[in-house]
Amino acid sequence: MSPPVPGPVEAYIVAQLAPQVEARAHRLPRGGTIRTLEGGEGPTVVLLHGRGHAAPMWFSYLTVLARGRRVLALDLPGFGLSSPPEGRLRTAEDGVRFFTEPVEELLQGLKPGPVVVVGHSLGGLVAVELALRGKVQVERLVLIDAMGLGPEMTPLARGFFRAGPERVARTLGRQLFDRLLPPPETPLGRRLGALGYELLAIPDGRPRAAQAFNTLVPLLGGVFHRREQLASLRQPVLLVWGEKEDTLPVSLAVEAAKRLPEVRLLRVVAGHSPHLERPEVVLPALRAFLEDAPEQPAPP
Repeated sequence: MSPPVPGPVEAYIVAQLAPQVEARAHRLPRGGTIRTLEGGEGPTVVLLHGRGHAAPMWFSYLTVLARGRRVLALDLPGFGLSSPPEGRLRTAEDGVRFFTEPVEELLQGLKPGPVVVVGHSLGGLVAVELALRGKVQVERLVLIDAMGLGPEMTPLARGFFRAGPERVARTLGRQLFDRLLPPPETPLGRRLGALGYELLAIPDGRPRAAQAFNTLVPLLGGVFHRREQLASLRQPVLLVWGEKEDTLPVSLAVEAAKRLPEVRLLRVVAGHSPHLERPEVVLPALRAFLEDAPEQPAPP
């Protein structure tokens, strides 16, 4: 199978970000590649997307956050231009390792110092895992409609994921897919919708990443989570959740907020992707949370 290449919408967006933010491909010591979009200097902010997306979905955040910080958005393993790792995919723990270990290996190699990890949906689960595993120095967490906080997921969302978002996108075509999952009715929203559809409607369908994700989300029973370990997270956490969420109910955020030692909860009038639907609300809150972080000492 030939390696993935960016589609025209993605290529245009990445070109528009340069030179402030540039795309790089990182070879991992144990094999495989992680694609990043990175730029800026200062304390590092790591951005992790949700299932089926890729690093360019953060394009409206990247240049803003790169003013005074190092921003590092990456394609999760098996999505975007990042390669899927080898290994069995039989259990949910296998699925967690599939998405987490290459990200952990990348950050250990880059040695960015203390990082703030921002994760949406599947990326939120990876962010929690990175903090719990402790191999990367996670200073703060921002969890946006994140998986991993509890076992609940709506039946409609489970069915959609099992049907295969990539297969659904290719079958319906852009016009019908936008009717199924309407993008925000703004110029930015339409651009995000075009990018999101392009990332899904690829010929090969990302089979390994889809298989890994499906180990985390069974058709019946609880979705994979770390609810009982949340109390051990000592980092400050910002929870951002859509009030109109139709995938991971807002009750997950409310329950998580009771367990996390240091937490803020921002409820946004939005669906599953409040950072994309309402960036004018989420971006200022994110910047305020980052500015609360203690200053890092200058290198010797």
